[in-house]
Amino acid sequence: MIFTAIDFETATSAHNSACAVGIVTIENGIIVDEYHSLIQPPRNEYMFWNTKVHGIQAHHTRFAKNFGQIFPEIQKRLQNKTIVAHNANFDRSVLHKTMQHYYLSPTKYPIETNWQCTVKIYQRIGFQPANLAACCSRLNIPLQHHEALSDARACAKLYLNYLQNHQ
Repeated sequence: MIFTAIDFETATSAHNSACAVGIVTIENGIIVDEYHSLIQPPRNEYMFWNTKVHGIQAHHTRFAKNFGQIFPEIQKRLQNKTIVAHNANFDRSVLHKTMQHYYLSPTKYPIETNWQCTVKIYQRIGFQPANLAACCSRLNIPLQHHEALSDARACAKLYLNYLQNHQ
């Protein structure tokens, strides 16, 4: 099985303000690709509360590429794959809203076929709480929480655990 886990961090409460992305691709139970990039959000503006969560500030992304510039890297990793996120509604919304902001039409640049949400999966199998940190702690999965690549890697391992032990 091939799938890709993704995690976005945002600069503000707006879902088009991606400031970091982490993507991990799994084939036959093995990580075969990892991608991480800081992203310059619109106007390179940050809200205090977002920065407090992930630590990314305007000086970190001042010279980073914007989403439109890194989109080809994201698209090639997500296209025609099952996409997994720990809070799929959030990450899917960030992807869509940021694509809209950069005029990247989903019909011209199709990506998704199937999204899986590890929060919902782990809630269904009885984990309480089922947030990323709690799930990773319970399953001894390393996590540097709110670092996009670490979150994506942890999500991929959670999904692998589910596929191997609960299906």
